[in-house]
Amino acid sequence: MGSMNEAVLAQRGIVVATMPGSLPMGGLVDDTPIHALQPGLALQPRPELRPRRDDIELGGLLAFTIGDVVAPDEADAIAGAAGSLGYREAAPGIRTAPGMRMNKSVHWVADERLLGPIHARIAALLPQALDGPRLHGRLSHRLNMYRYDRGDVFNRHTDGDWPGYGLDASGRRMVEWPSPLRSMLTMLLYLNGPEDGVEGGHTQLFRPDGRIVDVVPRKGSALLFRHGFGPGSVLHVGARVTGDVAKIVARINVMYEPA
Repeated sequence: MGSMNEAVLAQRGIVVATMPGSLPMGGLVDDTPIHALQPGLALQPRPELRPRRDDIELGGLLAFTIGDVVAPDEADAIAGAAGSLGYREAAPGIRTAPGMRMNKSVHWVADERLLGPIHARIAALLPQALDGPRLHGRLSHRLNMYRYDRGDVFNRHTDGDWPGYGLDASGRRMVEWPSPLRSMLTMLLYLNGPEDGVEGGHTQLFRPDGRIVDVVPRKGSALLFRHGFGPGSVLHVGARVTGDVAKIVARINVMYEPA
């Protein structure tokens, strides 16, 4: 079995969709690409991983971390694959106010060989139901990847909910999963952290009383919190990176369906 580095080198990026992409300081770029990789990354069983959940006291709001979601070489492979596609200023299908999202983005659609093992590792630690809807058996296959260079920040915001996305049978076109399937949790998968030289870049979560809880990005771990446009959505900031090593994070949407 080849290494994860060899798997990354074997990839070829293709464009599977385009959408208007918002720029950090306002404006749109038509036909901003969303990619896929061929033949695609696949994660193997890693019995040495022991995912664990730690709840965050957030004044009644839902947020928690899970450690050991991916191994260091898997994190490097996901980050390397995204980097090979090319980060850009425009973020496809994202609408943010000028000055809010001050980072670089690339979106790509993976498949069950990458997202399935991640879901299997953490499913037992996820809320099995939220306000009625029950946990779906798959994570959305669309990865919203962000690179924070020195000085980059994602200012205070809440995340919207999303439909699920995947690839069609040919693997060459992005398709939207049918409603009423909808995301209810953001999963921020940290692909590097202080152990790689990242300085700053904490995720700051806001309690209802205005106090802030700092979450340090730890390579291979994930931060999960409630999103959407209801009162339970967690206000947060991707804090400024202060050093020369860019922070790399993947937003993955956790899907729920009516019971």
